[in-house]
Amino acid sequence: MQDWFFWAAVTALTVGVVAILLQAYRRGDASGDSDAALKVYRDQLAEVDRDLARAVISDPEAERVKTEVSRRLLDADRARQIPAANSHGKLWPTALALILAAVAALYTYDRIGAPGYGDLPLTDRLAMADQAYRDRPSQTTAEAAAPAPAATPKPDAEFVALMEKLRAAVSARPDDQQGLALLAKNEAQLGNYIAARKAQEHLLSLIGDKASANDHAGLAQTMIFAAGGLVTPEAEKHLIRALELDPTNPLARYFSGLMFAEIGRPDRAFALWEPLLREGPATAPWIAPIQGMLQDTADAAGIKYQLPATKGPTAEDVANAGEMSAADRQDMIKGMVGQLETRLTTDGGPVEDWAKLITSLGVIGEKNRAKAAYDKALTVFQADDAALGTIEAAASTAGVTP
Repeated sequence: MQDWFFWAAVTALTVGVVAILLQAYRRGDASGDSDAALKVYRDQLAEVDRDLARAVISDPEAERVKTEVSRRLLDADRARQIPAANSHGKLWPTALALILAAVAALYTYDRIGAPGYGDLPLTDRLAMADQAYRDRPSQTTAEAAAPAPAATPKPDAEFVALMEKLRAAVSARPDDQQGLALLAKNEAQLGNYIAARKAQEHLLSLIGDKASANDHAGLAQTMIFAAGGLVTPEAEKHLIRALELDPTNPLARYFSGLMFAEIGRPDRAFALWEPLLREGPATAPWIAPIQGMLQDTADAAGIKYQLPATKGPTAEDVANAGEMSAADRQDMIKGMVGQLETRLTTDGGPVEDWAKLITSLGVIGEKNRAKAAYDKALTVFQADDAALGTIEAAASTAGVTP
């Protein structure tokens, strides 16, 4: 209803302005000047009569002057009629031009404007971002509200038995750092991010001041995954600590940028992500999500930026990403692929993202999930032959085509 009132008011104002302009045009630009000239000539005729009555001029002279002034009076009257006639002849083309201009203005505003929104000065936006920053849920609250992680294939019986033994061993020796590290890694691989977070938190408490930037960034990552993608205040503390130990730590910079994007500070997110994209390498697992978000982030921040026309990492690049250990790299890739999967199945996305999801799931061995993504993409893009070709190629790479 509010939008209806807005558009009604805008339309009424537009119609009013067009009507006023047409009325002014219809009257003719020269009418005012012509009326003034007629009055002058009439006054001159009256003045000649008065001069004649006072014998200031002779009769022949008075007759000559009156003849000349009368001629000019007739000429002025004829000139006064010409603009009005011309304006009536050009009225409809002018009216059409004004109406088209008004429609174009309304269409442009509808496309790039924000109907229904009031003014939002920079100071208000910064205040809203600060409030969003303060209102972030705690880790426990975010974990309780987080959606269930994407389903993973059921592990084989041998792996389940080994996990049960590992959990029992860590329970019996809760301060065993090697056992905690192994438990955190395997719980994360199973999608049990809360259990992985608890194991990592305890491990870092045992390591104490000897914990590295990667240790803190890795824990922050697990906390963010457990919180459904939200960067909670508790996760932020570990990001800050990681950057204190190593200001160049890419994982901490990526997730810090994610936090700023979430609270409505795209300017600060861009300042963190754009250098990360330039530094690379293209095989780093944070490059793909940055490429997917950086252009929108720049646009939201009002920054003139064009995303480099470079391809994202291929399936082979993802499998060989970075200089991380094989286990850490696999954990991070699974988490980011899971986030991409959740976003696409919930909100949809371009065909390039669907193709990337299918090939990435194939690379990390998630054939069932890759097949499910492939089937979903076929439904989404069923009317787009070009997109279907891209999807089929990705499915072929992932090994999930019929």
